[in-house]
Amino acid sequence: MARPVQYNVKNEGGKVITMADAPEGFQGEGFFTTKLSDVVGLARKNSLWPLPFATSCCGIEFMATMASHYDLARFGAERVGFSPRQCDLLMVMGTIAKKMAPVVKQVYLQMAEPRWVIAVGACASSGGIFDTYSVLQGIDQVVPVDVYVPGCPPRPEAIIDGFMKIQELVGKEDLRRRNGDRYKALLESYGIQ
Repeated sequence: MARPVQYNVKNEGGKVITMADAPEGFQGEGFFTTKLSDVVGLARKNSLWPLPFATSCCGIEFMATMASHYDLARFGAERVGFSPRQCDLLMVMGTIAKKMAPVVKQVYLQMAEPRWVIAVGACASSGGIFDTYSVLQGIDQVVPVDVYVPGCPPRPEAIIDGFMKIQELVGKEDLRRRNGDRYKALLESYGIQ
């Protein structure tokens, strides 16, 4: 007796499961050609290695995001690393004190190019409710941020949404963008050579 296939092609809601599309290109018998930047973007966006920099309650929400119910690993972020030299996505979560700002910048500088940054939660994005002399009013004062995830603390779905926005950005990024004048001017505005 044949195995029913309906469980393999539909999810619990009855929607048809779709596969990721290959980059646009020219296809023939036994070969496929496309742009190198599309292939590299596809590989990069599905193999991001996040470095969590968690200081408070947003870190707890990140733990829930990595746990089995939400499972960030299904997006290609299985390996969460704590070595800046091996990671390419800095996820800053929680309140960052002004004394901690140089540490965030040092961790960012130790990461190899290309590197991306997500500011998770209100505190990392704008200082949150802590409008005081000792709290950094957004990590974008010390490092460039690619995606902001709102919330106090943001739910795991919001963190996953921010991660998917980073994946979109990484997949569409041109290989030459990091050598461009705009990117170099952005880094110079942060005092980064």
